[in-house]
Amino acid sequence: MQRSDPQTVRPRPPVAPDGRLLPCRNHGKQTGQALGLEAPRLPRLCLHRPDGGLLPFLSYLPSLIRPPYDRAKSGACEGSFVANYLSEIRTHWRPLLAAFIGMGSGMSVVGVITSTIVPTLLADVGWAQADFAKVGSYAIFMALVFPFIGRLTDILGVRWTALIGQIALPLCYFAYSRIDGDINSYIAIFVVQSLLCVTTTATVYSRLAVQYVEKARGLALAIVVSGAAVIGAIIGPLLNGYVEANGWRAAFEAAAIFTAIAGLVTFLLIPADSQPAAKGAPKRKAREDYPLIFRSSAFWLLVGAMALCNLPQTILLVQLKMLLLDNGITGEGAAAMLVAPQIGMLVGRFLTGLALDRYQPYLVSFITLALPSLGLFVVASDLDTPLVLTAAVFLIGFAYGAEGDIVAFLVAKKFGVTIYSSVMGLLTAVMSISTASGAMLLGLTMAETGGSFDLFLWIVGVAVLIGATLLLALGRVHVNEQAA
Repeated sequence: MQRSDPQTVRPRPPVAPDGRLLPCRNHGKQTGQALGLEAPRLPRLCLHRPDGGLLPFLSYLPSLIRPPYDRAKSGACEGSFVANYLSEIRTHWRPLLAAFIGMGSGMSVVGVITSTIVPTLLADVGWAQADFAKVGSYAIFMALVFPFIGRLTDILGVRWTALIGQIALPLCYFAYSRIDGDINSYIAIFVVQSLLCVTTTATVYSRLAVQYVEKARGLALAIVVSGAAVIGAIIGPLLNGYVEANGWRAAFEAAAIFTAIAGLVTFLLIPADSQPAAKGAPKRKAREDYPLIFRSSAFWLLVGAMALCNLPQTILLVQLKMLLLDNGITGEGAAAMLVAPQIGMLVGRFLTGLALDRYQPYLVSFITLALPSLGLFVVASDLDTPLVLTAAVFLIGFAYGAEGDIVAFLVAKKFGVTIYSSVMGLLTAVMSISTASGAMLLGLTMAETGGSFDLFLWIVGVAVLIGATLLLALGRVHVNEQAA
């Protein structure tokens, strides 16, 4: 490249004939492609100096703040970046809306519906809370079935795979409304629900975002995954008032009607061309795809990262209020703090989705998933002020919300769309087992320490930090995506 006076015009980085940035000879990074989009040939984004050195760190900040875009499509006007970035979202609004509604009416909101209705149910039938708590252990069946559901999605597509749960879930709610006083009836329905209705989870619906959206994929995944949080926040209070006025049987019937209508709308919104392969095309064989997955270092790095990063999830899902009370927060104060992780989850999903589209995805993944380790260490320390604890649980919720975007984005990036759901099914099973293992570890550590959370918090805090670090190594691993 011809050198020029650094005080006049900064030299451009090496550029291929098609406009892509070539590897920088100074530090060996593909600065443009690492961002996931073709970078513009703008001199002020270049970090090079004629003497072969790097500009000071402050000169690098504009290249981080300025979003990358394709000059050929957006022209020289940087102001059109947002319009071009969002064009995929506007073009493919239909599958994204379908996935949003599907997530908000599927298995992901079962917890909201059940936790709202169950107190009235227990008071009526007289089941002990300890006996009912054991029902949750049967959710382990979901971990066993996720790999099969993922594979089924790659073969049949989202539309027909999700239809299984769209039919089964309303029937399960209706069956709940007809149970007698035998808890075994409830358990039997719960097992069926765990086996069939996981087809309405992110393992299936997130494929629509990955399949239709490329440049704004992080944002698309955030929109899809947030469906459960947004719709759950709406139906929770409405259902609570309904169950108080009409009883638990009527509430389960209302849930069945809502789920059936939402499932029908979701099915009709999913485009017919969302099938994985055209008719007559040769079907992919499991004996070819799974060896490809299991031979990949990227897969095992993702397995290790997800196994370690999900160990503390039992805190957020079950034990958060008890943890806050253990740190001296009053009952009313703890109830107010429970809002912080919910806000953190929603913020984490969208900020992480935007960041994955704009910046180096492996660094974004490390930073966002390492955040809960800081929160866990703070909660385990003697810093028990309400403000500090609120910030700590916000960070835990932030990472929990970001995780759904990250794992889906990285799987699509490393393995492509064709076997996306097969890989996601395996990883979702790992995350489910990790969460259950974390609950077991919490029980063991509390038994050894007389009921204290501190040892568990220190252990899983270190585990999360190690798991997040594994995602940095993921950037050096390459998968033959064309083969995938």
